[in-house]
Amino acid sequence: MVQMVDEIDEIDFSVDISKDELLSVLKRVASQVGMNTIIRANTFIREDAQYMQAGYREDYIQRFSKAFILRLKNIKEDKNSYSGYIDREKLKEFLKVLENQWKEAQDDKERCFLKIARIISIYTTFIREESIHPVGTKFPGGFQVRYEDGEYLCPVKERQMDTPSALCRFCVSKQDKSAL
Repeated sequence: MVQMVDEIDEIDFSVDISKDELLSVLKRVASQVGMNTIIRANTFIREDAQYMQAGYREDYIQRFSKAFILRLKNIKEDKNSYSGYIDREKLKEFLKVLENQWKEAQDDKERCFLKIARIISIYTTFIREESIHPVGTKFPGGFQVRYEDGEYLCPVKERQMDTPSALCRFCVSKQDKSAL
């Protein structure tokens, strides 16, 4: 059974946390994700998509499978220096949502998915300040996450803001007004 407890859970929230310090933690945690975890996460992605409309299903599977592998690689190899500190309260709240997702997980495949998603979503949200969903992620109605004029635009952000398990309220994306 995959464990969620790792260095992320040992972060000291009583002191300022620089983006570089958080990146160091994420690099160490990402380096511990083995191929078996990635394979099981991809199996979960495929199973999770089984009831999607065919047009979205294959794109969803391809995009998320590729994003998981590439983002983990990017995290491990990221040699950039990021200035500034993270919002400790926002990260604590973010981690609580992820912990609740973990508790509600149905099986080990879903926990493998959540373990990787946790690392990637912290990286994109708190280090890179990018959209949690990769640009190009498609949603029903033909809408997709876009990057335009220096902003990430999401077609479903406003509809997900009150969903307790959704990370949308933490995401830097703005609601894509053309999708309303």
